[in-house]
Amino acid sequence: MTQSAAELVALLDLERLEDNLFRGLNPPESWPFRTRVFGGQVLAQALVAAQRTVEGLAAHSMHAYFLLAGDPKVPIIYDVERVRDGRSFATRRAVAIQHGRPIFIMSVSFHRQEPGLEHQLDLDMAVPPPEEVPGIGELPAEVVAALPAPVLAYWRRPRPIELKPVGLGEKRVEPRRAVWFRTTGPLPDAEGLHQAVLAYASDMTLLEATTTLHGTSVLGENLQVASLDHALWLHRPFRADDWLLYAQDSPSAAGARGLARGLIYDRAGRLVASVAQEGLIRPVRAPAAQASA
Repeated sequence: MTQSAAELVALLDLERLEDNLFRGLNPPESWPFRTRVFGGQVLAQALVAAQRTVEGLAAHSMHAYFLLAGDPKVPIIYDVERVRDGRSFATRRAVAIQHGRPIFIMSVSFHRQEPGLEHQLDLDMAVPPPEEVPGIGELPAEVVAALPAPVLAYWRRPRPIELKPVGLGEKRVEPRRAVWFRTTGPLPDAEGLHQAVLAYASDMTLLEATTTLHGTSVLGENLQVASLDHALWLHRPFRADDWLLYAQDSPSAAGARGLARGLIYDRAGRLVASVAQEGLIRPVRAPAAQASA
């Protein structure tokens, strides 16, 4: 296991303080998102906290709201409420707390595996396999030179998730994009861990789908961006240490908010998860424009 993958596993190994109370630490200083806690981290840690109050069932859906920006300087406390335990389903509510205030709330539903009807919506865009998509270090010099500095810096940051955006730097004619991702090293064979890692990664690039049509980026200085809510459905078993394709689109942006959706496929083309997120996408005036207004 690589060091960054081991650090991610450690990040998701919460300390149990009481039966329903857990403490999660923040990542090493070398990781990105150090000005505030990364939303995917809270999603993943809250899922792990909920998982540790359930036996014999796997998470199949979660719905969350981001309430306040997390403080990366202090640990996060996760308080899990055991809402319901049935024969086939269980429901949990997890609240992330810092400085005595909730910063995040999430409902998680768990389901005992059972057979049933099966179908899926197949990928409707042409995407090359991950081996044919260049990493950031393999992009042509002219593509790198054309990328805005914040975008280039983001993709170059060390992280436990390897990302390969398809067509990085290309002009978009519709609000759609695709990204291959996987952990930088192998993970233990634990379904709950792979689900938590996918939850972590599901928040990494999704809101970018709301801005690509407009020739800007969530990483730019002309937008104030924040995740507002996040929904994730887990359909089939998968491995987060093998390549997964994140096909993303944005059906609407209006009122300083943008809605983004994602379908996550494994290498064999099996749909393993679906994601939806709304974010604050608020234009920020330049200082000169503000002064003259």
